[in-house]
Amino acid sequence: MTMSSDFQINTAHPMPIYAQLEQTIRFAIVTGKLRAGERLPTVRQLAVELSVNANTVAKVYAELERAGVLETKRGIGTFVSENHAKAVRRTDQHKRLKDLTERFVTEAAAHGFSIDDLIDQLQIRRKK
Repeated sequence: MTMSSDFQINTAHPMPIYAQLEQTIRFAIVTGKLRAGERLPTVRQLAVELSVNANTVAKVYAELERAGVLETKRGIGTFVSENHAKAVRRTDQHKRLKDLTERFVTEAAAHGFSIDDLIDQLQIRRKK
């Protein structure tokens, strides 16, 4: 993955560059452009690709590492944390289930069924 093509930094934007970069990395992880265990460019590489100060990239990497989003393996590089990626997937699954439940309850109500009716049917199904 070429980071410069996926990571967009706008120096004219009022948001600080480090905040833009942090947001961009987090977004790439959430959307699957960066996967668990995937290696990020070195601080120097990314700074050159984005034409930003290396200290800015180092600050973002350090902050994301403190937050558990990234992990640095000395002498090897910086990677998307396996644990963070799993947590993101669990959160995403929970949101999808919540959305599905909302649609289900809304549609059932439109057909005249109550939540208790739904629960009764789900319990009957569970016993099968």
